[in-house]
Amino acid sequence: MAKEPKEPPPPAAAAAAQPKPKYEPRPVEKVKDPIISQIGDFRRYQLFFFFIVVLCKFGTGWHTLAHIFLAAPTPLKCLTPNVTDACSKDCNQTEFNTTVFKTTIITEWNLTCDKQSLASLSQSIVMLGIMIGGMSFGMIADRWGRRPAFLLCCFMQLFTGLIVCASPYFWFYCLFRFLVAVATGGTMTVSFVLLMEIIGPKKRELIGILYQIPFNIGHASLSLFAFYIREWRWFQFSVTIFSVIFVIYIWLVPESPRWLFTTGRVDKSVKVLERIARHNRAPTDTIKQEMEAAHQVLASRQPTKKGNVVDLFRTPYMRLKTICMANDWLVVCMVYYGTAQYIAKLGGDIFLNVLIAALLGIPGTLLCVVLTKYLGRKMTMMLSNGLSACGLLLLVFLYKSTQLVQVMCATLGLFGASITFPNVYLYGAELFPTVVRSNGMGLCSMVGRIGGLLAPMICELDSYGAWITPLVFGVFSVLAMLGTIFLPETRGMPLPETLEDGESFGRKSPKAQS
Repeated sequence: MAKEPKEPPPPAAAAAAQPKPKYEPRPVEKVKDPIISQIGDFRRYQLFFFFIVVLCKFGTGWHTLAHIFLAAPTPLKCLTPNVTDACSKDCNQTEFNTTVFKTTIITEWNLTCDKQSLASLSQSIVMLGIMIGGMSFGMIADRWGRRPAFLLCCFMQLFTGLIVCASPYFWFYCLFRFLVAVATGGTMTVSFVLLMEIIGPKKRELIGILYQIPFNIGHASLSLFAFYIREWRWFQFSVTIFSVIFVIYIWLVPESPRWLFTTGRVDKSVKVLERIARHNRAPTDTIKQEMEAAHQVLASRQPTKKGNVVDLFRTPYMRLKTICMANDWLVVCMVYYGTAQYIAKLGGDIFLNVLIAALLGIPGTLLCVVLTKYLGRKMTMMLSNGLSACGLLLLVFLYKSTQLVQVMCATLGLFGASITFPNVYLYGAELFPTVVRSNGMGLCSMVGRIGGLLAPMICELDSYGAWITPLVFGVFSVLAMLGTIFLPETRGMPLPETLEDGESFGRKSPKAQS
C-alpha cells in the first residue's frame, strides 16, 4: 500500500528549522566607488590585510640602506716603518683596523686606495636596481595582476639576498645586490598599490602614511643588527632571513578585486569581494548583481583596456600631473637621502648617527597623518617641501656657523623630507587611474631613484664649496613646491578607474569655469 505524502511543515516551523546565520550582516554605505560599496571603507579585513602586507616594508628599509654597514668605514694603516700613507707606493704592508667591524666588503675585497670608489659604486648599483624594479614590477602588476607580481618580488628578494651572503667575488656581490634591489623596488610599489585598492577614502590617508613607518623602523634597526653582528656576511643574512615569512602571502594575499573588476574579470572580482565581505560581516547577496551593473556602466564609458606607461603621457592634463608628481618623487629622494648622508658626514658614532637619522622619520610620518587629513595632500606637499627649502637655503648662509647650527638647519631640511616621503606614496596612488596605477607609481619610483643616485654626487660638491650642496637641495625643494601647484587635491575623492577618469580627474567643471 502506497504511503501518503507528508504534509509540508508550517512556515513558522520551516523558518525555525533553518540554521541561523553566524553573524548579523552590517550594512555598507553605498558610495560612488563600486568596490568600497561592497566591503566597506575600512573594516576587519582591511586592518588584517594591512598588518600582513606591512611586514614586507621592514625589508625595504633593510636592503635599501644596508650598505651603510656592509661598507662601513674600516680604517687602513701602513705597517711599514716611517710610512704613514697606506696608499703610498712605499708602503709594503697594510692592516685594517677591525676594532669596530670585524669584516666589511671593504676588508673582504680590499676596496681601498684606487679601488675606494667601488664601494660607492655598489650602492649606486643598488639604487639603479630599485629604480628598475619599481618600474618593471609595476608593469607586471598592471599587465598580469598585483598578486603574481607581489609574490614574485617577495621570493626573489629572499633567494637573491641569501646568495649575496655567499658572494665569492666583488662583482658577483654587486650582481646579486642589484637583483635584491630590483625585488625591493617591486615590493615597494606593488604592496602599496595592493593595499590602497581595497581601502576607502576615509582611512586611505591614515593607512597610506602609517604604511611607511616600518621603513623607518627597518632603517633604525640596522644599527642594532650591526651593533651586535660585526661581520658583513652574517649581517646580510640577518636582514634577509626574515623574508622567509613571505611564505604566508601565498595563502593570505588575494588578487586585487579592483584590478580584476577594471580589467573585465568581474566573476573573479565578485568571489574575492564576497570573501572579504564575509570577513567584514557585510551583506553578500547583492554583490554579484551590483558589480555586474557597475561594470556595464564602466564598459559603456570606455572599453576595457590594459594601460601602459605611454598612456600616462597621451593626454595633456594626465601628462602634466604625471610630470609634476614625478618631480616630487625626484626631489624627496634626492633631499632625504642626500641630507641624511650630509648629516652622517659630521662624524661621531656611526650606530648613533644612523639611529637618530632613521628615527627622525617617524615623527615626520606621524605629522604627515594629521596634515594630510586636515589640510589635504596638496597643501601638505607644498608645506613640507617649503620646510625643506627653508632649512637648506638657510644653511647656505650659515655654512660658516657652529656645527650645532649647521646640524639644526640640515635636520630641518631632513624633517621636511620625512613628511614629504609618505605623502608622495599616498598622493600618487590616489592621482593615477587604476589601469595605470602601478605603472604610474613605478615610473615615479624610478624617477625618485634617479634622485637617490644623484644625491651622493651632489654631496661631493662640498669639496668645491660648503654652501653648494645645501643650495642645490634647497633649489630643487622650491621647484617641487611650485610644481605641486598644478596638481589637484585628492583627499576624500573616489579613485579614478579609467584613462578617461585620469584625464578629467581634477579638472574644473564647465559650471565652475563659468
